[in-house]
Amino acid sequence: MMVLNRADRAFVGRRIDGPEHVDATHVWQMPQGGIDAGEDPWPAALRELREETNITSVQRLGEIADWLKYDIPPEIAGHAWSGKYRGQTQKWFALRFTGEESEIDIEHPAGGHKPEFVEWRWERLQNLPALVVPFKREVYERVVAEFSKFA
Repeated sequence: MMVLNRADRAFVGRRIDGPEHVDATHVWQMPQGGIDAGEDPWPAALRELREETNITSVQRLGEIADWLKYDIPPEIAGHAWSGKYRGQTQKWFALRFTGEESEIDIEHPAGGHKPEFVEWRWERLQNLPALVVPFKREVYERVVAEFSKFA
C-alpha cells in the first residue's frame, strides 16, 4: 500500500531483516502483505497495514487495476521464504492517512504480530524506487507513476 500523509509523502519502513536484503541501502519499503484464503484484496490490505504499522485511520484513494509482479533473483530464490516462492504478485492501493502520527506503532504491531520494521519515515514519492531492493524497483516505479496523481 502507498500510504500518503497530509504533506503528500509516503510511509516507508526499514525492514528488520529478510532474505531480500541484498545490501544496507535498499532496506526500505512500503507496507505489503499476503492475502489469506477467501479474503478479498482490499480487506487484506487494511489488515496487513494494521498488522505492520497499527495504522487504521485511512481513506481509500485508488488502486492499480493490474496485478503487479516481481521475481526474486536466482541467487537468493533458493533460500528466500524457504525456497517456497519465486516472487510475488501484488495488488496496490493508495491510501490517505487521516490520523495522528501517534497511531503509528511499528514496535508493537496489532494482533501480537512480530515487528517487520525497525524504523519508519515519510518519504517523497520520487525517492521511493531508489530505496527498495533492485528487483522490486520496476514495481515501485509503476506505483509512483500511477499514484502521483493523489499527491
